[in-house]
Amino acid sequence: MTSKRRPTIAIGLDSVDPSVMEKWMAAGHLKNLNQLRQQGSYGQLDNTVNYCDIPVETSSTERLWVMALTGCLPNTTGYWGPVKYDVTNYEVNHETEYSFDYKNHPAFYALGEDYKVAVFDAPVAALSDQVNGPQILGWGGHAPHTPSHSQPPELFDQVVEKYGNNPVLHKDYGCWWDKEYARNIKKNLGISIERRVNICQDLLKQDDWDLFLTVFGDTHSASHDFWHLSQSDHPLYPYMEEERAEGDPMLAAFQKVDSAIGEILQAAPEDANVVVFSVHSMGNNVTDVFSMLFLGEFLYRFNFPGNMMLAPGKPGKRLEAPNTKPQRKTWPGEVWQQKYSRNPIKRLMRRYLPGSVQTKLDNWLNSSERDTIRCPAWTTHSLNWQPAMWYQHLWPEMKAFALPAFAAGHIRINLRGREPGGIVDPADYDALCAELTDKLMQLTDARTGKPVVKEVVRTRKSATDTSPNLPDPDLVVLWHDTPTDVVDSPEHGRIGPVTYYRPGGHRVPGWLMAKGEGIEPGSDLSAGAAIDIGPTILGVMEIPTPEHCDGKPLIEKSTEQTVLSGPTRVNH
Repeated sequence: MTSKRRPTIAIGLDSVDPSVMEKWMAAGHLKNLNQLRQQGSYGQLDNTVNYCDIPVETSSTERLWVMALTGCLPNTTGYWGPVKYDVTNYEVNHETEYSFDYKNHPAFYALGEDYKVAVFDAPVAALSDQVNGPQILGWGGHAPHTPSHSQPPELFDQVVEKYGNNPVLHKDYGCWWDKEYARNIKKNLGISIERRVNICQDLLKQDDWDLFLTVFGDTHSASHDFWHLSQSDHPLYPYMEEERAEGDPMLAAFQKVDSAIGEILQAAPEDANVVVFSVHSMGNNVTDVFSMLFLGEFLYRFNFPGNMMLAPGKPGKRLEAPNTKPQRKTWPGEVWQQKYSRNPIKRLMRRYLPGSVQTKLDNWLNSSERDTIRCPAWTTHSLNWQPAMWYQHLWPEMKAFALPAFAAGHIRINLRGREPGGIVDPADYDALCAELTDKLMQLTDARTGKPVVKEVVRTRKSATDTSPNLPDPDLVVLWHDTPTDVVDSPEHGRIGPVTYYRPGGHRVPGWLMAKGEGIEPGSDLSAGAAIDIGPTILGVMEIPTPEHCDGKPLIEKSTEQTVLSGPTRVNH
């Protein structure tokens, strides 16, 4: 008689901060997660990538999902994120679909015909012909970076017809000051979670899966949008009493997800192994304003001393409270109205005119200023909302410029012989990197006087290092975790105050908890990172880690266990 395999249920919770989760578990708010933790093993994940052979922290969502699904570092796969800089023409491509193809480095669940696998809504994933079972991608999630499609192809439409689409998909990019958006996203997150549970329960009934994998993107959306209403250390929290009177919407979303986990597991076989994980976390957002706005403006002023482009401020001037009542419908619109001009008429009128009218104003006043940026409304680029992109037409004139980024700051050196209009001699590369590092480390939070830059990291050992697996930036800027709306440079003046963007921003730590045969209840995981998630799930399934993986299993099962093989029969 052939022994049966024990099924494994893997559930991802996108961008769930471990410290917040642990606090809410201890308070009794997340009963199912707390029970899983008590029944199995748990630990946080410390995510790093290698720059010049040195581990450096990373919190980039798309990068970390590829790391988790492949078990490989970016130095191995060559994938650093969906933003691709074209060295031949100073252009930037943003790959919102098919971000990584997994052809040379397959996802850990591509196990071939020997294992029955069902995958529902894994972010930054691709369909694989090595998965023996249904794959449904891009149904929901925050920026899933994969098309809405399935294998078999007709399955996606069948799921939508039976259960409905995801009302949050591509619709969770509103502003924290937009009350109508907040009401809609609260309601739609509840609908999304309910429909996800129904789909998962249906899929679990369809066969005896060796592995069932699904990911909740709802926690990602809730953390981005509601952090300032949930966590008291956010700068906007003290000013949100009216909004908080309705309760904590981030906690409410997390509680719905916790209940959903219980419902999914009720539909799973009783003897199933269970792995729940988050590849990274969320915290007060420093990356949006710092990497997308402050860094680009700082580098503009560095390259063109005495000039300023955005949000000029007066060092030493007394600061008022943060802007809690923005007037524009979008964050780029808020930033754009702070564009500097030497012409006082343009400065006055820019406060009240929409961007589409301002181009006519510039032409009417026959501007010959060098400090001209391009309003995002004038372009169709998918990253036109990032202020870093507004300087793009000036990059050929700059020694260094900020690339658009979603996490840490990215700086590209305009290197002669590499860029088409490069102006920095390779012999001056090291000195320029050192100079930029020194000046960045001098940036301070104008409200507290504390440094805002934690570290500036070089990604190349030399100017001539052209390895194909290197990232686009030459320098990566890591920020301290405390957000601010205004920074000071002793040489280049004050930038801000500016309007805060998304309240929640990505953070480094992830976590994983697992229960099942051979896993000691209440135990702690060994130290690990996102690249260990796939190998750990395979280890729970008693499948060896593929040789190409950089990751390793984090759970050592008890040696007194029965090795099982063959599918499990599900009883309903």
